[in-house]
Formats: sequence, structure tokens, C-alpha cells
Amino acid sequence: MKGRALSDLEDAVVKTPVAADEHDADIERVVISEREIQDRLRELGAQITVDYAGREPLLVGVLKGAFVMMADLSRHIRLPIEVDFMAVASYGAATKTSGVVRILKDLDHDLEDRDVLLVEDIVDSGLTLNYLLKNLRGRRPASLEVCALLKKTGIQRVHLDVKYVGFEIPPDFVVGYGLDFAENYRNLPYIGLLRPEAYRDV
Repeated sequence: MKGRALSDLEDAVVKTPVAADEHDADIERVVISEREIQDRLRELGAQITVDYAGREPLLVGVLKGAFVMMADLSRHIRLPIEVDFMAVASYGAATKTSGVVRILKDLDHDLEDRDVLLVEDIVDSGLTLNYLLKNLRGRRPASLEVCALLKKTGIQRVHLDVKYVGFEIPPDFVVGYGLDFAENYRNLPYIGLLRPEAYRDV
């Protein structure tokens, strides 16, 4: 009976039409696919493993956008690691950074003499990242590098040395894979271009 009931349930699931995700309807096009993201993170993890051989890096994720990337990236690093998180605010519900950075959650770890890898979702103007790097350098880490999933081209307002970059993209407003607009779209498995009408009136 149990086997038959399970079979009937599976048939019902297969035959039941699944409604399209309303988030997907707001996406104009996929910029970077789920497969491309995972392949690139595997490459970055392998490179970080080589570069930090013999050390135990501390990965610092910048919330909220980096939490998805950091989880996947960490599984491709074949070294003992520790993780910590900072939460900062600079966008609100806007599509461009305000340039004003507030630390909402600070680190639990002491950075002195640690090899720190700051994990960011996206680098656009660079103002937020520049602020964070200055803040973290003041805590005297042994080394401090940046790994960013995305770097927008041609719009940086400060020069930044980002050692590990997943993808360079045009200066469009993208969401997905941790990136949001007004706290939506973070759970999309790909990076997508948001339709202008989805944020025009905000």
C-alpha cells in the first residue's frame, strides 16, 4: 500500500502544472547562468587553495549579498578555513549606491595577524568596498584580499585591487544569486537583468 501510495503521489506531482515563478517574470534576460557561476566558483576556489596553501584563511562575507556565493565558494576551497560576516548598508531600495556606508553588524573574530579574504557579491562604484578595506586594514591583518563575484566595468569611482573576480559585466542593474532589489530576487540561481519597469517607480 505504501509503495502504491507513493507512486500515486509521484504521478500527481508530475502531472500537476507548476506556475512560473513571478520573480522570473521580472527578469529581462539571464546574464550569467547557474552553470557558469558554479564553474567559475570552482576555478576561484582552486586558485585560492593554491594561493593560501599552508595557511588558514578567514573568509569575511559582506551581508546580505555575498551569503550565497560564500557558501558555494567555501566548498571549493580545500583548506582549513574560518568564516565571519559583516553587514553594511549603502543602497536601501535604490539602484545606485548612496556612498554613505553604515556597519550594521561587525565581525566576531579578531583580524590581527590573520589572512583575511573579503567576499563580496558585486563591485560597482567601489565606495562601499573602499570603506570596508580601510576599516579592516586598521585591524592589522597579516594579509587582506578581495574575492568578488561581479565587477562592473567603467564605473569605479576609486581604484581598487580586487585579486579574485568571477565576472566582469556592463554597468547594468542585475539581481539574483544573492543580489537583490528591495530585498527580492536573492534566491534566483542565476544573475539576471531586471526589467526597468520592476524598479522604475520605486
